[in-house]
Amino acid sequence: MFDGRSVLITGGTGTFGRRFARLVLDEYDPARCVVFSRDELKQHQMRRDEGFADDERMRYFIGDVRDKYRLKRAFDGIDFVVHAAALKQVPACEYNPFEAVRTNVLGAQNIIDAAIDRGVKRVVALSTDKACNPVNLYGATKLCSDKLFVAGNCYAGGANTRFSVVRYGNVVGSRGSVIPHFIEQREQGRVTVTHPEMTRFWITVDQGAQFVLQSLRRMAGGEVFVPKLPSMNVADLARAVAPECDIEIIGVRPGEKMHEVMISTADGRRTWDLGDYYVVDPQFPKWVDNGNWRHKEGEPVEEGFRYCSETNDRWLTVDELQAMIEPRQSPVAGGR
Repeated sequence: MFDGRSVLITGGTGTFGRRFARLVLDEYDPARCVVFSRDELKQHQMRRDEGFADDERMRYFIGDVRDKYRLKRAFDGIDFVVHAAALKQVPACEYNPFEAVRTNVLGAQNIIDAAIDRGVKRVVALSTDKACNPVNLYGATKLCSDKLFVAGNCYAGGANTRFSVVRYGNVVGSRGSVIPHFIEQREQGRVTVTHPEMTRFWITVDQGAQFVLQSLRRMAGGEVFVPKLPSMNVADLARAVAPECDIEIIGVRPGEKMHEVMISTADGRRTWDLGDYYVVDPQFPKWVDNGNWRHKEGEPVEEGFRYCSETNDRWLTVDELQAMIEPRQSPVAGGR
């Protein structure tokens, strides 16, 4: 699919972007793999990394998704776009709401416009479990972004550009996640947990990159792809990272949920089970003949279905968490 084609990753110097770029280069022979980001230092570091330093297929483009004209220049000749750039720290988004909207919402609109104008074939936008029934501004902006990308298929009109969304949970070891926080705290012999019964969906960066790659292959336009992930209990995670430490309960912080949801009951009416992942169909698929969607190999979920970390049927044990965490003991750049 990518042989001889050009792929661009916004936020390409982050945890996901670096892994996805490496995956594309290892499994395919693209004409170009373009990293689009606003941090020149991270691009410089990535350019010097052993995995990318001598690869002539790599390109590095300084730019911000807020700048539509820069995006149009970057998208020239691009076949596939993976949109991973976002402001994603919950407290920072709450304190700087206009900045979060400019990047996560208006930036999404700029991606859509530039992709259509430049004839990009497929765009996959990364979402988050916090976009489903959001309780903080980050989640609200990502929900808005998801809806923009789904509606972008209508907005494309007669153009061949198609847009889809991938939604998944917390990424193991990404910067700003709880694992680097626990690793720092364990040096003092004590870790803080918001609530012992809090749960989250859990995914590795490798799994996330593979799922996005698969979704690019599968997409017809307008779908929200959701992988089936294990849940973990935050108290179990603390015991996995810092087994010898005391645990202090500090209470749920503003903007946090006790449990995350990736598919709401309302969306469940349009959700298909395809084995190891779900697909949420668009509400108004007017760009598809007669609104006839394509999931013949799947089954519609049962009435009242809701995909929540609290009621998940697969849970990670302390031993499984330790196995996932062990190779990632230090924080990595970027995030979900």
